[in-house]
Amino acid sequence: MEKNYNFQDLFNQKKYSEIIYIIEFDLPDEKKNLSIINLLGVCRLLQNNRTKEDLILALDNFKSVYKKEKHSEISLKAFRNYVNVAADLYDLDKSNSPPEKTHEHFEEALSFFYNDESYFLNDELLVLAIIRIHKRLLDINKVKFLLGELVKKKYYRPTNICSYIYNNLFFKDWSQEKFLEYGKILNENLTNYNQEELFPLTNKVNKKITIGFLSGDIRSKHSITYFLKTIIDTYNKNKYSINLYLNQDKSKEDETTKYFLKNVNKFTYIKNLKDEDAINLIRKDGVDIFIDLIGVTSDTRLSLVKNRVASSQILWCGYNNTTGLKEIDYILADPNLIYESEKNMYTEKVLYLPKIWNCHSGFDQKRPFIPSPTIENNYITFGSFNNFSKISDPVVKTWSKILKSIKNSKLILKSSIPRINNILIKKFKDENVLDSLEFIPYSKNFEDHIKSYEMIDIALDTFPYPGVTTSFEAIWMGTPVLTMKGYNFNSRCGESINKNLGLNWLVAENEEDYILKAQELSKKTDYLFELRKKLFDEAITSPLFDTVSFSSNFFKILDSINSKT
Repeated sequence: MEKNYNFQDLFNQKKYSEIIYIIEFDLPDEKKNLSIINLLGVCRLLQNNRTKEDLILALDNFKSVYKKEKHSEISLKAFRNYVNVAADLYDLDKSNSPPEKTHEHFEEALSFFYNDESYFLNDELLVLAIIRIHKRLLDINKVKFLLGELVKKKYYRPTNICSYIYNNLFFKDWSQEKFLEYGKILNENLTNYNQEELFPLTNKVNKKITIGFLSGDIRSKHSITYFLKTIIDTYNKNKYSINLYLNQDKSKEDETTKYFLKNVNKFTYIKNLKDEDAINLIRKDGVDIFIDLIGVTSDTRLSLVKNRVASSQILWCGYNNTTGLKEIDYILADPNLIYESEKNMYTEKVLYLPKIWNCHSGFDQKRPFIPSPTIENNYITFGSFNNFSKISDPVVKTWSKILKSIKNSKLILKSSIPRINNILIKKFKDENVLDSLEFIPYSKNFEDHIKSYEMIDIALDTFPYPGVTTSFEAIWMGTPVLTMKGYNFNSRCGESINKNLGLNWLVAENEEDYILKAQELSKKTDYLFELRKKLFDEAITSPLFDTVSFSSNFFKILDSINSKT
């Protein structure tokens, strides 16, 4: 007697392991159609305690469905699953295996996709899955292309537009007018909720001024924490009340998170809240000034500020450009970042901090002065600890020219994922400078990380997306940073940092000037020693680390805003 299985009921009951057993050992082969095989793969992913082997088996299931039937709904679904699981498997596998091993599924997925590109480009979810692969391969050019295709086809999902805007920070070909244009497109596609169905936006309910910060990055070693800590550690608790809204998983709470939670008046995890519920919650808290530390980056919650959670809303720190939202009233910058002539390119009103837009809270680690390593090495050591996604092809080419032109010079790089090294190794190998490169392991201990700057004579900044925290780290240790002049807020961050140190000449005009300045610095051993000592001694009292002065200026701005509401 033929058995009847109600897979839908079993699936709804989340009995994934039971479904797997039935399909593998009980269901006749003639009953295993493409839908069943796809279901098998899905259940392998959803079962409890899935392993690397489960992912590999699921990949095989999805691939077999796709290869047996093209251009059907089930094959398209299976291919999407295949691509996403390939990315999941890559993330799970932390080994430093050779590229041909770790990328084998990527290469196959990309081959399938680009062999039928015109057809697949019409499927938004598949394109987003392929983007996941290109991001892991550090192929920002393909990421930009695919995001552009989604936007061109008017797949105006806000996260698509946000990603497209953010990705273009890594390139020079977008004018500030372009950022404004797409910001306005984003603004038009964010949800406007019925205000009558939301908790009313009320005037001040507390004697204290209530400031709400939104972030998805309050965790150990994240850049945002060093700059927000400046505010958390210095605010007047008799005058201000600070609420922290965390768009992140509570399960990933660490010591840094706990520090912040202990030092604010109220905190709430909102990651799993619907926008309407989050809006109502923040409004009920009676927040006077709401500061978005996310902007268009990956954890974006711009729908909250679109629907106003406070009478005054500010963009600061997490995303350094216009959002295009008229509901964000202000953006905090400094005179080096947004010129007076450019203020019309921002929908937000530009408020200038007098010196620098960010102030680092500093580090607890001891830092004995270490002279420039070239004195002992007799060669120049360059270094960059920036995220590898910022090391674009133009950056690779420029750094390679520097290494070729300066005899025996070295370049030290560091990544938290060892096998990503392989991607850059190939790029530098193509430039014939591989022998000049040294990849050092990621430092699990932060003290070891910060000490790594003692190995570097000159830190090379990335462009047009410069480092921020890495530059503060280098300067804290006395290591000078060579950066490049930018064309908008984000690309000028390195410029502002050096100008606030009085090191205007370490801001190159372009790639050619960048190379010349690196060459010039490499010849001045005595000057490098003096500069290192000067930075080491004076940087801590500079605007970069003067938390008291920065905090005073920061709250003066907030007071002026609050007095107008």
